[in-house]
Amino acid sequence: MSKLYIVPTPIGNLEDMTFRAIRVLKEVDLILAEDTRTSGKLLKHFEIATHMHSHHMHNEHKTVENLVKRLQAGVTIALISDAGTPAISDPGFLLTRACVENGIDVECLPGATAFVPALVNSGLPNDKFVFEGFLPDKKGRQTRFLALQEEYRTMIFYVSPHKLNKTLAEFVQYFGADRPVSVSRELSKLHEETVRGTAEEVLKHFEVKPAKGEIVVVVGGKSLK
Repeated sequence: MSKLYIVPTPIGNLEDMTFRAIRVLKEVDLILAEDTRTSGKLLKHFEIATHMHSHHMHNEHKTVENLVKRLQAGVTIALISDAGTPAISDPGFLLTRACVENGIDVECLPGATAFVPALVNSGLPNDKFVFEGFLPDKKGRQTRFLALQEEYRTMIFYVSPHKLNKTLAEFVQYFGADRPVSVSRELSKLHEETVRGTAEEVLKHFEVKPAKGEIVVVVGGKSLK
């Protein structure tokens, strides 16, 4: 019976790949990969010989209809991204939605994603939180910050290294210099690091020591006191 599997892959440490993920990737008829070169190394490491097709943000609008037809014809497909869980700031949502709309089974395996360990090890409240992903580059950026000024839940952002200092300065501007911030980078990798402090303190740290690698920023919400 046809099914779409959403399969998380390690965000850095290959030991985070699950036995179930390996089995599914070996058993499906086709793997959709964000970057076949990157995923090819992962599949080779785990001796997975399943055929791959490219499925990324630049072509997913064009390929969804054909993939739905293949699934309806009985093909089983696994979707993976370069790292982490597909559809979390990565391609995957459009295909998942199309499958749901067409009555095709969708099964998402549990596994690696960057924002959960970043949230937990931040030391900030995690009983309620909001995942913001990547902020708009230009249009809508200020509007988003103004809306988030009243957010009382812990906020999670994905930030590229070259935009980190700008973003931290904006946190100081919109949330205040004393707002608690935690920056986690290179999670699960050799140079994993988490820097915690006020927005101003963390900004000063990275002005002296520019950040590299994949970054998740966790920001405390507005105090209700």
